[in-house]
Amino acid sequence: MVTVAPSHPWAYALRLPRDPRAVRVARMTVRAALDGHGRQDAVEVVELLTSELVTNAYLHTEGPASLRLTGLSGGRLRVGVWDSDPYVPAPFGEAGDDSVPLAPVDAGSGRGLRLVQEYADSWGGWALGDGALGRGAGKLLWFEVGGRATLPLLRK
Repeated sequence: MVTVAPSHPWAYALRLPRDPRAVRVARMTVRAALDGHGRQDAVEVVELLTSELVTNAYLHTEGPASLRLTGLSGGRLRVGVWDSDPYVPAPFGEAGDDSVPLAPVDAGSGRGLRLVQEYADSWGGWALGDGALGRGAGKLLWFEVGGRATLPLLRK
């Protein structure tokens, strides 16, 4: 049997309510999509980093979020998470704003974006246009993983 790589990208989109269970739903969706496309090699890293972005959307905004998982050429995977807050944090922000400081050892949070910085091959983000009443339409944060889509600390 010959395995043929798809000649065009595939994508899944999911609208997430502002609900603490949305993070789990996002992880389950990513796992199912990657399993279905034979990308078990990337499940751990993509699931972890997706969880971090969706968690931040839940914690730092008052509205829903959206998740988009895309399989690209060359075995690359891109995840984008939209939320309603236009603030783009480091390392996703402007040039020169590309490092996330280490969280204190005893901190209960503050490690998620650092994980993206360490394990994604590339990442970015931007604030989106003008929304109603002059407010922004939120932001989109994304990351890509490719050939090195495994987490050394999670290998069995």
